[in-house]
Amino acid sequence: MDVTRFLREHYKHFNAAALIDAADGYVSHLREDGKMMITLAGAMSTAELGKSLAEMIRQDKVHIISCTGANLEEDIMNLVAHSHYKRVPNYRDLSPQDEWELLENHYNRVTDTCIPEEEAFRRLQKHLFKVWSDAEKKGERYFPHEFMYKMLLSGELEQYYEIDPKNSWMLAAAEKNLPIVVPGWEDSTMGNIFASYCIKGELKASTTKSGIEYMMWLADWYVKNCQGKGVGFFQIGGGIAGDFPICVVPMLYQDMEMHDIPFWSYFCQISDSTTSYGSYSGAVPNEKITWGKLDITTPKYVIESDATIVAPLIFAIVLGW
Repeated sequence: MDVTRFLREHYKHFNAAALIDAADGYVSHLREDGKMMITLAGAMSTAELGKSLAEMIRQDKVHIISCTGANLEEDIMNLVAHSHYKRVPNYRDLSPQDEWELLENHYNRVTDTCIPEEEAFRRLQKHLFKVWSDAEKKGERYFPHEFMYKMLLSGELEQYYEIDPKNSWMLAAAEKNLPIVVPGWEDSTMGNIFASYCIKGELKASTTKSGIEYMMWLADWYVKNCQGKGVGFFQIGGGIAGDFPICVVPMLYQDMEMHDIPFWSYFCQISDSTTSYGSYSGAVPNEKITWGKLDITTPKYVIESDATIVAPLIFAIVLGW
């Protein structure tokens, strides 16, 4: 029994039923020539979401991504250092001393997976410093994801590949030149490293374009792509990866006074946040109506579950039609 058939046979109620409804809504949106934004929070790249997301990108079933700086870099880290990762299945039992020993062995833990500092962080650092420096010498400025694209497309990382490159969503995105916004990029390892070079006077902060410039770029992209069926919003997790881009609609409507701008035309959030009106990540979709982000008629779905389980299943259904 294939995955889609299994899901339709067994996923009938509660969060399981919401998963099916959200996937069907995604497919309907694409069938009507709608475009879709996917937002990545949490540690989806370390969870190897690229195994399914890369194919979504190749098949044009995602048209723009908003992600944290961590997800931007960690997919590439997995690409070049996978065999050096360390899995800790008993992570709930770790003592502070156990955690300290991981640190001393240059492992940074994300739940049950430890990222190797030398083979992952430092390997990318030297190649990124080169693209940062080359741009600065030429007086050029780029967005964080554009620097990553340059590094990937140069072929310089191919010597390190440790997984099938078809499972890297960043490589698929680079090859498609997929639009990406990375709000709060400075809150990432590579963002921290870039800041350190600026503090030492080796680079200028202005070489990397800012979050405000990302919002300005996104506003232009949305205006050019929101006609017809419009743009859907598929949110994995919470945080700035979702909060930042969804605000482009009320900004255009309220602050730019573009009163004919359409709302997001599909909304789904996969979240394990407790439903709460004091938390953006836990707010139910209807609250977004009051902020001018969603319309009364926008299809809205919430799947309260683990995104590492839910997202690949939804992608399987979407890829299957």
